[in-house]
Amino acid sequence: MNPNQFFSFSIFMLSFLTSYAQDSLSCCAETVASRFEKISAAVQVNKKIGDSKTTKMIFIKGGVFAMGSDLYADTKPLRNIELSDFWMDEHEVTNAQFAQFVEETGYVTLAERSLDPKDFPGVDTVLLRPSSAVFAAPERVRNLDDHMKWWRLVEGACWKYPEGKNSTLVGREHHPVVHIAHEDAAAYAAWAGKRLPTEAEWEYAARGGNSGTHIYYWGDELKPNNKWVANIYQGNFPISNTKEDGFETTSPVKSFPANPYGLYDMEGNVWEWCSDFYQPRYELTTLKNPTGPSSSFDPREPHVVKKVQRGGSFLCTDQYCERYKASTRGKADVNTSTNNVGFRCVKDI
Repeated sequence: MNPNQFFSFSIFMLSFLTSYAQDSLSCCAETVASRFEKISAAVQVNKKIGDSKTTKMIFIKGGVFAMGSDLYADTKPLRNIELSDFWMDEHEVTNAQFAQFVEETGYVTLAERSLDPKDFPGVDTVLLRPSSAVFAAPERVRNLDDHMKWWRLVEGACWKYPEGKNSTLVGREHHPVVHIAHEDAAAYAAWAGKRLPTEAEWEYAARGGNSGTHIYYWGDELKPNNKWVANIYQGNFPISNTKEDGFETTSPVKSFPANPYGLYDMEGNVWEWCSDFYQPRYELTTLKNPTGPSSSFDPREPHVVKKVQRGGSFLCTDQYCERYKASTRGKADVNTSTNNVGFRCVKDI
């Protein structure tokens, strides 16, 4: 990783807070299986791929679906995509699973690495120490454009210290791992003999075989039967989280109902990295097993390399960030890490 690639990650207050807040829309990115029993026969549980160190995978039967949405400019155009069969982790990679990867490989995440002051002359060395971004509820905010009020660069924050050195993973072994930059997720996937999902694969799997257009992947009601079915933000964002769903930050994987394919947390909990570079409009040249554009481009920050994130997080709310809704997208600098971003993996047949 060269200094230019690290720049937006390292000089967090100058770049990350602005970039990430805009990219993942400053907030962030379960479905009710009983509604969709009619298609459960199309789902097979993988009992052969992987071992105890990796997540059980779900077989996703390929097909054609209408990808995209008219809700945002960057989810257009709506077009039919054909996908081959693939396997997908039934839930996000957990702290326990990532810990085994680190133990076996000695891997050090981006958030845990120090930067050489020689590469950044004149920069306060405090900003070059290992650190990552943590959400911190402010006492008050003037408006929701003031995202600097709720993101903090915390020295020592990383996957094993989610809120900084005084925090711990005890009791959170089965929560999704966070503070994961794109290369960290890709490294884990390679170790596990898997890869990160394409954006098309992610959306197809999240739909769970539902070809209709719905507000949420589970349907059109935010709270079916008056129950929260995803870990998102309740209350007055970003000041007061009422925790009606039982959680203030991440929740253990499988805390909410799976979708019709048996996949958990496809909306909420943590944003999930995809393999695709981000561009503000879908390309139309590849309609079968698309892997996204060959390069990144965001008009807001044309020189920053960004990849797609999907699904939203525990910070998503209709008050501020709606990108957890069906077919919507997030985006982030590949070198950023926060306490609401994780990932899951897929595997080719």
